[in-house]
Amino acid sequence: MTVPEVGDILFLMNDLRLHPSRPEESERVRTRLRLCTFVSYGPLVLPFRTLLSPLAGFTNLPFRRVVHELGGLGLGTTDLVNARGLLAGSEKTLRLIATHPIDRPFSVQIFGGEASIMRDAAQLLEARGVDSIDINMGCPVPKVVKTGAGASLMCHADAATELVKAVVEAVHVPVTVKMRLGWDASQLTAPRFAREFEQVGVAAVAIHGRTRAQGFSGTVNRDGIRQVVEAVDSIPVIANGDIRSVDDAISMYDETGCQAISIGRGALANPWIFRQLAEWESTGDWSPAGSFNDRLLLMRTQFRYLQEWVGEETAVSAFRKMSHWYTKAMRVGPALRHAVQSAKTGEEFEQVLQEIALAGPRGATKDGLLPDFEIPVPSGPNEHW
Repeated sequence: MTVPEVGDILFLMNDLRLHPSRPEESERVRTRLRLCTFVSYGPLVLPFRTLLSPLAGFTNLPFRRVVHELGGLGLGTTDLVNARGLLAGSEKTLRLIATHPIDRPFSVQIFGGEASIMRDAAQLLEARGVDSIDINMGCPVPKVVKTGAGASLMCHADAATELVKAVVEAVHVPVTVKMRLGWDASQLTAPRFAREFEQVGVAAVAIHGRTRAQGFSGTVNRDGIRQVVEAVDSIPVIANGDIRSVDDAISMYDETGCQAISIGRGALANPWIFRQLAEWESTGDWSPAGSFNDRLLLMRTQFRYLQEWVGEETAVSAFRKMSHWYTKAMRVGPALRHAVQSAKTGEEFEQVLQEIALAGPRGATKDGLLPDFEIPVPSGPNEHW
């Protein structure tokens, strides 16, 4: 069958506008943001102030493409990329840094614990034309931390600063750092790191408002993010964590004083969130996220892009994690959600999608507003992962 393009989506709810739940807070934030008309990483000016957070297995090229096509995305960042694997020419690693003309500006996030390896990987990326390079100091999972990379760098201040400095001095493109507030509640070192990184030439820092020990448990510490904002002189601080709606974003701006935000899981549940935030900043209100039919079309489009990228066999298995987010947001029943996960070929996958299209959403219409669903998170503190 012929599948329409994302650009063909008919937004039947165009006349419907959504409004902030706290109007005074919204206008206060919009007034402040108007004084900072753009966010820049050194010479790189971002078209919007809302970024896509790197999420392993999710923020790959096909997803970045559909989000860019929906509009409002300021910067897309790759999955976590192993610097050593990049230098070794690993086919799997090189695939992670693939891009597309619409995927601009484009950042690659690299991880590693050795300054020389990170420096050489950054130079390779610059030669391949990336717009920005992001150093991961936030990943809390053991397989990354045990190599001396990710959040473990926050336990070694001097070594981390030397690593970052080596990368900054090795390339001409902007270098940024993504980190957590600290290793645990007793070591909230992000403000100190941000200040030191600015002094060695980092163009921006992104802060997830939890510690490594928290994993994704508890709530984001917005006051901790504000301390990072107040610690730097002029570089942008990008706030991240628990931004699942426009209202969440408004509160993050208001409580932290940040210039930009980065969204991960919230974008998986609602790929329209970047466009919604651009509309809110411009007008004070925004259009709804996509309907059941819109999401079904977007799902097909992303799967097609994935097929083009990795081939049908790999795409069918690789898309299972993403299809779970789509079908939950679309209010698809358990049996059909299971059928999507069980598809073994592109033909089987499309047959299930046709069944989903006929069944429609539970408790909603195909072209109307869909109820929000609770966004799942990894299982609490990292020791439980």
